[in-house]
Amino acid sequence: MVRQTNGLAPREDFISAMRRVAASVTVVTSDGPAGRAGATVSAFSSVSADPPTVLVCLAAQSRIAGVVQENGRFCVNVLPEGFSDIADRFAGRHDAIVPDRFDGIEMFAPRGSAPVIDGATAFQCGLQQVIRSGSHLILLGHVHSVLDGAAPPLAYREGAYHRVVPHAHAG
Repeated sequence: MVRQTNGLAPREDFISAMRRVAASVTVVTSDGPAGRAGATVSAFSSVSADPPTVLVCLAAQSRIAGVVQENGRFCVNVLPEGFSDIADRFAGRHDAIVPDRFDGIEMFAPRGSAPVIDGATAFQCGLQQVIRSGSHLILLGHVHSVLDGAAPPLAYREGAYHRVVPHAHAG
């Protein structure tokens, strides 16, 4: 049954349905004059190949949103399967015991760019546009470089991490 309130779906119905949508698990990082920050993000998508552009959605009041806007650059690290501990770390689940989310994580940062998590497929971006929508910011970034980690991605659905399992092709 589809319910509406004031022309919009009820918040609870929206959240429940969105939990059933599988998403790649990404960590967005940034470094520059505003400092270094990173956060686990599931709202990531390609936008265009001409020019290469991606988007991420960040909570407008989050530290990562402010840092990315001030630094003017970010990296989307698509985590490979087996990296759920890193996803949890950048989601803030270990902040009480490991205050620096980057501590002990194998990564590198090409000069003038955001940190790349070793093993991830990474999209280095220059911030192109910011759009406010409700409680979040949609950040559009022009992709300046790509590092293909070539590993199957870590997925998230129904509050848990999953492996992406390809189906055999018929015929």
